[in-house]
Amino acid sequence: MFRRLLIVILFSIAFAYIESAVVVYLRVIFHPDGFSFPLPAFGLNPLWRRLIMTEVGREAATMAVIACAAWLFGRSCQERLAYALVMFAVWDIFYYVWLKVLLDWPASILDWDILFLIPVAWASPVLYPVLVSLAMLAMAVIVLWRSEKGNPVRLGRGNGIALVAGCAIIVVSFCIGGSHITKPDYADYFSWPLFAAGYVLAVVAFGRALIRKLKIRAADCGDLRSLASGCALSRNQGQYGNHEPHETHERAAAAAVVLFPFQHRRTPTLTRLSVRLAPAG
Repeated sequence: MFRRLLIVILFSIAFAYIESAVVVYLRVIFHPDGFSFPLPAFGLNPLWRRLIMTEVGREAATMAVIACAAWLFGRSCQERLAYALVMFAVWDIFYYVWLKVLLDWPASILDWDILFLIPVAWASPVLYPVLVSLAMLAMAVIVLWRSEKGNPVRLGRGNGIALVAGCAIIVVSFCIGGSHITKPDYADYFSWPLFAAGYVLAVVAFGRALIRKLKIRAADCGDLRSLASGCALSRNQGQYGNHEPHETHERAAAAAVVLFPFQHRRTPTLTRLSVRLAPAG
């Protein structure tokens, strides 16, 4: 897992350089006097309109490359999604690292940037997409680590809806900022409280899913230990007609306790095991 993850990170860093190099050329074309906000109104010149549509196509192709690479690296749908998040997050972070190297930009983490053009322009200070990428990277690594251990993350319906809603709120905050980038008061239109609400909602939903899973595992493990103790007590009290069947039950319960952290998938497995190991009579 770690070797595959390292390759993905190296791929993303190199891919970020390609993205940064393209932006260097774009700024020469669109912003020969320097890149700053508010931006001029694009689309009035037919040549610019065609170049903007070309840029939209390039962004779509970039997403396709990330999706295809994630499909090749992952072994399940959850792993493929996690690798896509890793690629996007590392690509986005190092995009700004390479721009700093190539153009000495941004001068500040609060400098504004155009983030995306699909389906409309997204814009905000650089700080906010970097925060999103850091959260995406952390979540993706946790998902991959859990998947490698045979214990995949399960959001549940409620946490899943909350996570999607949080991401949607973040996108809306970026799109609102992007829709006013040609106005002198452009900075007033980006709502950091709206962004923060979506960000916190998404992070808390993912955290709740992890905590819920840990609680279920701890409860089930406690039940299995109780089951093993009950079998041992049954032997001492002589509830079985002969020694051999009881010894089989006790050994099976003890083995279940030892193997539980590595074999557990769902709570119904514990229920079926409890029925099979329950003392007779």
